[in-house]
Amino acid sequence: MHTYRGKSAACLICVFALAVTGCSAGSGGTADAAAPTPSRAGASPSGSAASGTSYAPYVSATDASANDSAGSPATYNLAFVIADGSDCTPKWNGTTALSDAAVKSRVSKLTQGGASVRVSFGGASGKELAASCDSASELARAYGKALDAAGSAQADFDVEGEQLTDSDSVDLRSEAIALLQKERADLEVSFTLPVMPSGLDDDSVALLESANEHDVQVSTVNIMTMNYGESYDGDMGDYALVSAKATHSQLKKIFGTSDATAWKAMALTSMLGTNDVDNETFTLDDAAQVREFADEKRIGWVSMWATFRDQQCADGSSSDDALTNCSGVDQEEGAFAEAFSG
Repeated sequence: MHTYRGKSAACLICVFALAVTGCSAGSGGTADAAAPTPSRAGASPSGSAASGTSYAPYVSATDASANDSAGSPATYNLAFVIADGSDCTPKWNGTTALSDAAVKSRVSKLTQGGASVRVSFGGASGKELAASCDSASELARAYGKALDAAGSAQADFDVEGEQLTDSDSVDLRSEAIALLQKERADLEVSFTLPVMPSGLDDDSVALLESANEHDVQVSTVNIMTMNYGESYDGDMGDYALVSAKATHSQLKKIFGTSDATAWKAMALTSMLGTNDVDNETFTLDDAAQVREFADEKRIGWVSMWATFRDQQCADGSSSDDALTNCSGVDQEEGAFAEAFSG
């Protein structure tokens, strides 16, 4: 997914929190067979929680949107923490200091109703920390600083593009996350990865295998059901479901676990409205279809990119961009959030 621009064969993986408990670092990749229903610390009760699937949209960490609270999110994914230039200094969008008072105030307002925040590292743009830090310990400290700044025990790693094919940074990231989890036993980790209707590609599978080799405990694999390519010009809701089903089969093998646990260890993130690829438009009907499917399968959470786009573009406005700050489809403000939240 984009960095926010403002208006302008398989191994077993330790799965915890949203899927399986009882698997810890040094376990050799084995998981306890029990899969209790998890609780979401810090999240307020809602229809999403009751159904088993929570709503957790991506939001700008620096700029508030009038639609942030639409759908009463259980968790907000704060986008994005990346490196400051070429060194290992973590900043919001690579430009704003972690200690920025305005960001701290924003996080406070997002969480005042009981929602939690998840810090998302990476994204499609900018310099990713795993490609900038020299050692796993240095990278772990950078991640920890961002989590502390947001007061969060949830880390999302959005890995795509060149970073997904860079095996050195993939392994360094895995090592750093494992170090961080040894220090923070309650740290929940999700990986956000690109997907096709055929499922995860080889690079994404390799990333999950790297996580396993380093004893990273993974709570969720969040698939980006968007931007499939020019060869896909059908219904985006159908593609999301086909992609989820294909990924589910992969996760059962990768996690070595049951149908139900593999679904619970999955999240679905759609790019609302106009996508980056021509002929791809994700509609409100598609959002309702994805939500119904997620409830049926008891998927961990659903998300969207992003709250600041959850509004109709103004006719003739030179400041509105359907890929930046509006959806490009006819809608009421916050309508996608309401559809995704059920």
